Amino acid sequence: MTTQIKICGLSTEAAIDAAIENGATHMGLVHFEKSPRHVSLQRASELREYAANRIRVALLLVNADPKLTGKAIGDVKPDIVQFHGSETPEWLKLIADNTGFEVWKALGVKDKPTLAKSSRYVGAADRLLFDAPAKALPGGTGTSFDWSLLADHDHQIEWGLAGGLDPDNVQEALTVTKAKLVDVSSGVESAPGVKDVDRIAAFCQAVRDYDQNHK
Repeated sequence: MTTQIKICGLSTEAAIDAAIENGATHMGLVHFEKSPRHVSLQRASELREYAANRIRVALLLVNADPKLTGKAIGDVKPDIVQFHGSETPEWLKLIADNTGFEVWKALGVKDKPTLAKSSRYVGAADRLLFDAPAKALPGGTGTSFDWSLLADHDHQIEWGLAGGLDPDNVQEALTVTKAKLVDVSSGVESAPGVKDVDRIAAFCQAVRDYDQNHK
């Protein structure tokens, strides 16, 4: 099995090139002003066009109102719309039904009951990203959670693992969770919002080494 890799919070062409050259399958553009990875819709559109047809592009929004959501999707035209706030299943389904875009939802994992509640998104989200619980920011904080919670969970929706991943721990995370997709952001940065091409390469290599050893 080939694990899918998403590098999130990209803001430069060089970082996009590093992600693609090292085998990442997905990249994320963050449109959320409080994030150090925030890019304007204009910049997101430019980066999406730069990456077109080379890697799948997700646009990350956090509790955006309907007007902003519509403008963001229309301007950027991503492959995936990723929601990272308190968006409801009903809202996600409305987006999916009316736009035709693939919809992902990030969920902070605290305990088993949190995972049980994820079933609310069946039929509303195409994929869930299990992340550390939100703190000051809803993601990109470099914080992980208890991966063993996912080990025997009966997943009803396609899912990926996020939260605190880096080149040094991603193999352990995969061993515990058997995730089919891993999502990294701060773990491949030299400073908040500054992607490090060497760490992107190291992260991707660690995932591929895991795949090689678990054929």
